[in-house]
Amino acid sequence: MRRDRVPRRLVVDGTTWLWSVGHQHPPCRELLTLRRADARHAQLRLVFRDMRGRVTQGGYWPSGSVGDIHGHDLNLHEPGVVRRLLGEAASCGLLPTAHGIHEADGWPLFDTLVA
Repeated sequence: MRRDRVPRRLVVDGTTWLWSVGHQHPPCRELLTLRRADARHAQLRLVFRDMRGRVTQGGYWPSGSVGDIHGHDLNLHEPGVVRRLLGEAASCGLLPTAHGIHEADGWPLFDTLVA
């Protein structure tokens, strides 16, 4: 059984990534945190805020669910979804290279994946 906030492993092109999903208040938001296993202190945190036209878990959907009013949704607990978001983040130059937490809006990546 999966435990929330415990990093899971994902290997992409020979690089091992650790990732976890969480929910925070206030404001209501889903978080997908990604970091390379060999650079644990350089983290990318994709933030999905609950806002007009956008829906996060917020007690109505299963944990890790994000979607829009057009019926598109993603489950951030699915490794395939995380792999696709990681690939899109890389193509947008969002992967962290320095120590610290780099927060980025996850909705533009969501829009690309569901298009």
